[in-house]
Amino acid sequence: MASVTGVSTSTDFERRTVRVVPGEETTTALTVRNDSDIVEAYGFQVVGDCAPWTEVEPARLSLYPGTSQTVLVRMRPPRSPAVRAGETPLGIRVLPVERPDSAAVSETVVDIAPFAEQRLELVPERRRAWRSARYRVLAHNDGNTPVALELAAVEVDDRLRYTTADAPTPVEPGAETEIPVRVRVGKVLWFGKPVTWPIRLSGVAEEPEPREHELAGEFIQLPVFPRWLLALLAALLALLLAWLLLVRPAVRSAAREAADDRAQEIAEAVQTQAQTPVPPPPPPTSSAPEPGGGDEVGEPGGDGQSVSGGGTQSSSTIEVRTNTGGLGKGTYVVPEGKVFRVTDILVGNHQGDEGVLTIIFGERTVTTIALETFRNQDYHWVTPIDIPAGAAVAVNVTCAKPGTPATGRQARTCFELLNVSGELADLQ
Repeated sequence: MASVTGVSTSTDFERRTVRVVPGEETTTALTVRNDSDIVEAYGFQVVGDCAPWTEVEPARLSLYPGTSQTVLVRMRPPRSPAVRAGETPLGIRVLPVERPDSAAVSETVVDIAPFAEQRLELVPERRRAWRSARYRVLAHNDGNTPVALELAAVEVDDRLRYTTADAPTPVEPGAETEIPVRVRVGKVLWFGKPVTWPIRLSGVAEEPEPREHELAGEFIQLPVFPRWLLALLAALLALLLAWLLLVRPAVRSAAREAADDRAQEIAEAVQTQAQTPVPPPPPPTSSAPEPGGGDEVGEPGGDGQSVSGGGTQSSSTIEVRTNTGGLGKGTYVVPEGKVFRVTDILVGNHQGDEGVLTIIFGERTVTTIALETFRNQDYHWVTPIDIPAGAAVAVNVTCAKPGTPATGRQARTCFELLNVSGELADLQ
């Protein structure tokens, strides 16, 4: 027994060592004696690591001089990793009310019994792979003493091989540890359906008492070439065979027949031409133009004007800028005393605008184009189009939406170009 004697107070524990089991209740007795010459009241205070789960009953005690009384010390340690196994000191401070300076502390030793409680999880429980997969075993130590965990494979199929830690893995109370595990199949699955392999692991805790935990999972082995790929390869092979055996010979035969027919037509045409008499050359004609002709250079054009035989190549560019929803116009007027014989035009929509563009030569509408259908468009004429003096080449643009040029930023207005080329000739 442990006792403490002060000036006016003495205490005495019933037992020097008290063994407690987490999750259960244990009691011991403490004797308090009043050695003073007055009636004294006493309070109690538990000190040390046992204080959260220890209490004294009654909480207050009054004694006459020279008398003693026993109080009950009740201990309820929780079943938690925080209550570590082993010996822990317990102190009870006895506090006199009338003479607080004569307080006394009585001590004993609490022996906390160990308990084992572990949780093991296989993460994930299912893996899909071609030949090998990696798992983790999460080990939780919910006991109050360190343990050493060791993993072992339960033999289910000898075609599976397990790789894990060689030595036991220590886990402290209240801690969590990961133990890596690798599962590998002996052979590769090239074709067919996926195969499911069961995984069985056993986790053994060495201390404080041997305990075995069973872990179960699955490893789904995937084929290297799935069935849909085999079906696709078979279809491609069938198409290739059909081409080589059926379509290709038919195409060659049709091409050969077409070539033979064309050669026969050419031979017949050559033979017919050889049998046709050559007509005599036409009589010489005067180089002077005849009155009334209108198609030779220098003859009157469609507007009744006479065009000289010579001219110079000329071109003009018309720019049209238009706001959204607006109508823009651009013109080029043929100078006085000239006629513009147009042979080529080039329309530019470099921004990619949206809308409608109309080209007019004099009183004639040449074409109407939707802007969103082109970026650059050109037109050419073998027979020139004559635009008389004072008439105009006009471009009308209706802007629906400005486009985005190469800079990547949308333009604020529509912007189109028309280049007109031809011969600018003098009127006679």
